[in-house]
Amino acid sequence: MREPRFLIVNADDLGLCDSVNEGIFAAHRQGIVTSATLMVRQPAAAAAAREAAALPSLALGLHLDLGEWNYVGGEWVEAYRHCDTESPDAIDSECRAQLELFRALVGRDPSHLDSHQHVHISEPAAGVVVALATELGIPLRNHEVRYEGGFYGQDGKGVAYPETIAPPALLSLIASLPPGWTELGCHPAAGPAPSSYDTERRTELETLCDPSVRAGLADARVELRSFLDLI
Repeated sequence: MREPRFLIVNADDLGLCDSVNEGIFAAHRQGIVTSATLMVRQPAAAAAAREAAALPSLALGLHLDLGEWNYVGGEWVEAYRHCDTESPDAIDSECRAQLELFRALVGRDPSHLDSHQHVHISEPAAGVVVALATELGIPLRNHEVRYEGGFYGQDGKGVAYPETIAPPALLSLIASLPPGWTELGCHPAAGPAPSSYDTERRTELETLCDPSVRAGLADARVELRSFLDLI
């Protein structure tokens, strides 16, 4: 017997803008997205929380947003920053402020935690975020569940690779999943988004909603799950 494989498909950046909200909710209703993480300081966060309230099957976590950096002209350039990312105390204060905003918008604690541009994997943010997830008793990206970041249409310096977010690539990734639980990150949108990762979001949405992908899950005997199944 083949060991069971379970896949959580988590859409990051909910609340970034209306087109991202629309894309994530469409990818949940019509595609394979099962969970999402909310950027509470972004302009469409309140609208996202209202719509998510009508989707009880969508796990809703917190996408901790300490800042954003883009690769421009051969170097990383800061787009914005919400706190001093070198100070554990400042990071802790900002993370807790975002948690309180999440509670105010959603009316409960997040089902899981992750972070914008994966800042939680490096110190000093790592220790702060691990402690917060432990305090809340909720999963943190790439801790309780293996994280798969291969469904992404750029390299680390922003060069586009649209073939990596086309249906054949996603089907291949699904077929190669190891036994146990995996979280797949994604970033769908229904239109332009204020991000250096822009047109790729629309390609992701098309792929996540492609009927061949859901059929591929069945063929590979990979079962969709969400972070709600881990609570």
